[in-house]
Amino acid sequence: MKFDAPQFQTEEAARAYIEALRWPNGVRVCGKCGAIGTDYPTKRTGRYRCGQKECRKDFTVMTGTVMEASHIKLNVWLMAFYLMASSKKGMSAHQLHRSLDITYKSAWFLAHRIRLAMANGDLMSGPIGGPGQIVEADETYWGKVEAPRSVRFDGRPYHKSGARGPANKRPIIALVERGGQARVFHVAEASKKTVAKLLEEHVDRRSRLHTDESNLYPAVGKSFAAHETVKHKAGEYARGDVHNNTAEGFFGVFKKGMSGVYQHCAEKHLHRYVGEFEFRFNHRVKLGWSDKARADAALVGAEGKRLTYRRTDGAEQHVQA
Repeated sequence: MKFDAPQFQTEEAARAYIEALRWPNGVRVCGKCGAIGTDYPTKRTGRYRCGQKECRKDFTVMTGTVMEASHIKLNVWLMAFYLMASSKKGMSAHQLHRSLDITYKSAWFLAHRIRLAMANGDLMSGPIGGPGQIVEADETYWGKVEAPRSVRFDGRPYHKSGARGPANKRPIIALVERGGQARVFHVAEASKKTVAKLLEEHVDRRSRLHTDESNLYPAVGKSFAAHETVKHKAGEYARGDVHNNTAEGFFGVFKKGMSGVYQHCAEKHLHRYVGEFEFRFNHRVKLGWSDKARADAALVGAEGKRLTYRRTDGAEQHVQA
């Protein structure tokens, strides 16, 4: 897709495009009360009034989405969705600011709203894997935590030098179905308890679990059809179909994007960046997704989500609704 497509040219064309995605059968849903098909047009283009007596509120296609109350033109929103959905390693707010000719502050907040829209709630309806399916589990660490701890969550002290293992780094756990979906989490600590909880909630017990030799997995691995490992310390990265290269490949793209494109990420925002890379992985070309279809999926995911600023004691805080 190129930006000479009609929906990128004018705000009216962009509104019609988004309406067709959000209300594909032409029946509109009130963004205030959820009433279906009771509305009628107002004098303002793209604005509708709910016909429910208890509501009677005006709404647009932006109401009840991450775009609500935004003053950025809808065709600019569409271009931003497309750029972030089609850029494998991400698109920085500075690049969006330059490409879309908007302020950096607008580009930064716009990018975070799109990341929220990319949150894969629709893919969390059931466990990944299944009989005969392989699920890879792996963990990595990105950046230093903003509130360093002198002891671990289990009460054990860190090494005196502070250099032992992933001390005070931000842990991320990935569960990846071979040839399928990924579910990736920024957690407080990568412990046996945390890993076991995630695997039990998100992976079918009839799956084959593939990991490296980390001691996080042997105990919970016993509850799966099979738990097979590779020994990286011995230079083993694959043994037949036993490997966790898919999960490591995901982390490779994630780290290249975080270091080469975003460069800095506050810990409070890390889960949204993780969700952005997870979304693009789950909607990759190998699964039949084009750049346009991926951007459309993110637009559909914008419904029912809000991300705003609230000032508390003079400091700005993100508030997700």
